Amino acid sequence: MSGTTQFATFMFVLLLFWPTYNLVLALFVWWRPKPGGTDVPSRYPLHYWIIIPALNEERVVANTVRSALALDSARTPVQVVVVDDGSDDRTPHVLAGIDDHRLHVLRRTPPDARRGKGEALNHAYRYVRGIAEEAGTVHRTIIGVIDGDGRGEPGMLSEISAYLAQRDVGAVQCRVRIHNRDNLLAFLQDLEFGCVVDASQSLRDVVGTVGLGGNGQFVRLSTLTVLGDAPWSACLVEDLELGLRVHLAGRRIRYATHATITQQGLVDVRRLLRQRTRWGQGNLQCLGFVPRLVRARRIGSVALLEFLQYLLAPWLVAPMTLLVTALVGVNLYAQATGTDLGGLYTHGTNIGAAVAIWAAALVLPGLIWGVVHRLKHGDEPVLRCLAVGLAYPLFLVLGSVSTLRALYRHCAGRNAWAKTERLAEKELPATAAPPVPKIA
Repeated sequence: MSGTTQFATFMFVLLLFWPTYNLVLALFVWWRPKPGGTDVPSRYPLHYWIIIPALNEERVVANTVRSALALDSARTPVQVVVVDDGSDDRTPHVLAGIDDHRLHVLRRTPPDARRGKGEALNHAYRYVRGIAEEAGTVHRTIIGVIDGDGRGEPGMLSEISAYLAQRDVGAVQCRVRIHNRDNLLAFLQDLEFGCVVDASQSLRDVVGTVGLGGNGQFVRLSTLTVLGDAPWSACLVEDLELGLRVHLAGRRIRYATHATITQQGLVDVRRLLRQRTRWGQGNLQCLGFVPRLVRARRIGSVALLEFLQYLLAPWLVAPMTLLVTALVGVNLYAQATGTDLGGLYTHGTNIGAAVAIWAAALVLPGLIWGVVHRLKHGDEPVLRCLAVGLAYPLFLVLGSVSTLRALYRHCAGRNAWAKTERLAEKELPATAAPPVPKIA
């Protein structure tokens, strides 16, 4: 087989595989697994404690706290714990202005403050655990984590409670969307979270490998106690690591396909690149779990393969992107100059066809997800969905660049990170606090 034929075959396989893979994955956007089990009896309601880690969140924390308090109902009583992790802006003042007996503000000061999100969560966890142990409600207490810019949808706790009615379920992860998607870059992140990640998590729910996210995770307090005094670590992706530890402990994690948390999307490419680099570096830190996953008797073969794919695939994307780009570049150069570079080129090759195949392989997946976004959510115009789909390949390139930067930072031992800045938001109206409940 000539070099040109080999290259054409490779491009044809690429054309078939990449869009086909995205098309098959997109079908899981409509997969709706049932929670199973039975509802928790009304006389034994689950007690929800929402933890909000806050470091200089003056622009968004009021909305986040009020939306969290609004999740309260007779069947799902809610308490909110805000961990002010040494803020030096108006965050303490904003929190002091919220008068609600369900709000607990924990102030951390140096040298304990600003030691990472994981440490802030652990501080709140120990606070909640102490209260639950005293009240005898440990096995009915659920700890939810909502970021400083997160907003939970009213009624979402009913679906979460239905999943937690199963005794083997130790945690539930909610769907995440972006609420400031009027910006194209933020809309790309909504396409990612609301479609690609949504489909991936639905598939992982079938396999039994759902991952926990930093926003919208709900974990049984009894599950966290199994993990010790500090369930969250100093890992840059403490959410991913906690999810792996929960799986290794033999607890199942379910994915709530309707319960939704919205958050701010980044509207600056530089900050988005920094965020994704941090995530990539954290993913690299989690590679240490691979031997434990391989040895774990509770992890099935299919689940193990999915875990390995999830942990290792990001580190294959960047080199594969460079390799494919190099191959295409060399081939196009050979075609343009008539040079035979190691058999990669022979006369008569249709350069237009090669470019068309490559362009289709790049563009089709994004268009698929753009159409999926329109059909699934229906809250954005068709043309806008198609436009964001066309921009999706550039978003993937940004991810590859982030992966390479993360690898460099990890090898260089650079683990310090600046906090992502929030955008100012219109303040949501306050909700009336219910009477002080009696703990059952």
